[in-house]
Amino acid sequence: MELRTLEYFVAVAEEKSFTRAAARCRVAQPAISQQIRALEHELGEPLFERTSRSVRLSRGGDVLLPFARQALAATAAAVAEFAARSGVLSGSLRIGTVDGVERTDLPAILGEFHRQHANVTVELIGGTSAELLARIGHGGLEAAVVALPTMPLPGTLEMLTMLEDEIVAVVPAADDRAKLARLPLTELAGPTTITYARDSGLRTLLEESFAACDGDEAFRPGCETNDVALQVALVKAGIGTALSAQTDPSLHDEKVAIIPLQPSVRYTKAMVWRTQPAPAAPLRALLAIAGHRTV
Repeated sequence: MELRTLEYFVAVAEEKSFTRAAARCRVAQPAISQQIRALEHELGEPLFERTSRSVRLSRGGDVLLPFARQALAATAAAVAEFAARSGVLSGSLRIGTVDGVERTDLPAILGEFHRQHANVTVELIGGTSAELLARIGHGGLEAAVVALPTMPLPGTLEMLTMLEDEIVAVVPAADDRAKLARLPLTELAGPTTITYARDSGLRTLLEESFAACDGDEAFRPGCETNDVALQVALVKAGIGTALSAQTDPSLHDEKVAIIPLQPSVRYTKAMVWRTQPAPAAPLRALLAIAGHRTV
């Protein structure tokens, strides 16, 4: 069982496509297909269930995936550690990012990291907070900047705050409510509400906040999109009121007004990483820069 084959296997598992996996690994698709078939022959069972429209892990693939990720992560960490011993940091760093990460300190941190460690390749992988946290847990990512869930993180994860934000109501500037000091969250749960889709961590936060205010009704917005610029455009079109992240630059529009919610719906975006096994040299270097910037 070769590391390169495991890399191909993980790529297909994560991309759910041989074509996308080939592009990610920068090889021809037949090469990946051949290596996966050889691995399946070696292990004695199929690793993927293939149809004309989809590729998904088989039960055997589910068993292999965490071992493959651990092997690749351990190899990358060993290479990075010995590079660091020579005084020149190299290797790679895979960091997950959610929407809006550009409003955190991450771009500036990565800029400084690049100036100090130009030989380290940084790959940024987008996703929702829940899926990125899961990938950190099983070793698929070294770190991620996510919206923290309301429940405490597992003891195996550590975090560093990158942004404090809150969700606000967005109404047309000419709306009678525009001058209100606060707008009750319980008034914003019906067909004229515009907010994040169900795959967003902020949608979960809104649902939990609404349930805490009024457990008799469900939070059912009429329009769902994670694109805040589109949320604002829909407000200006007269469709309804948006519930959006206050720091999003799309809210800086003279045709809309921002109203704080009652109660406040606050959240934190943080860089999260595993403490066991201990972070490898590239991540330790990134955390050193991040810690200095956020003190």
